Amino acid sequence: MAHTTSLIAFKKLTPNLVVADVERSLTFYAGVLGFTRGMTVPEQPPFVFGSVVSGAVEIFFNEQQTAVKEYPALLGKPIGATGTLFIEMAPPGSVEALHERLQGRVAIVMPLVTQWYGLKEFAIADPDGYLITFAERVAADPASA
Repeated sequence: MAHTTSLIAFKKLTPNLVVADVERSLTFYAGVLGFTRGMTVPEQPPFVFGSVVSGAVEIFFNEQQTAVKEYPALLGKPIGATGTLFIEMAPPGSVEALHERLQGRVAIVMPLVTQWYGLKEFAIADPDGYLITFAERVAADPASA
């Protein structure tokens, strides 16, 4: 059977992170990174679900025990991921400004660097150990290859 890509269209990708404390994640992403709090379940703490948003970027947070009920395959798995979140920023200068604002406030796990492939980027670790790279498009730096 042939697959027809015209029948499907992926609309959006939203990271759905399992976290130890939804309120702590909301506070970090809103208070430290500058996202806006979205919805929470329930409306008052303690939360089992929460979200943050900034422009087209949205991130979900699920409390670990509640997530296991929906995704039994997560039972016994540690919180965290072997991947990274990648957030592209604009306008020019945003990455440097965010990097400067976060120094001393978060664990920076990759220093600010202009990559050979034309992105200026750095990475941090959030309170649950998720790695987030912030990047903006710039002229390529062949010396960094």
